[in-house]
Amino acid sequence: MALVAHLAELAEKHKLLERKIEAEVSRPGSDDLEIHRLKLEKLKLKDEIVRLSGSETRH
Repeated sequence: MALVAHLAELAEKHKLLERKIEAEVSRPGSDDLEIHRLKLEKLKLKDEIVRLSGSETRH
């Protein structure tokens, strides 16, 4: 059950990053480096979610 809770937490962080990216993109004078950093972080979270989801189905 701990894995399910961890996956839910990662999914919530992923959604939060999506909102941060949307806010930064819509802001005048947005920081391209910050957007890039946020997108990389979001991608890492997504990769972790996929990896853990795959291990969940194998148990």
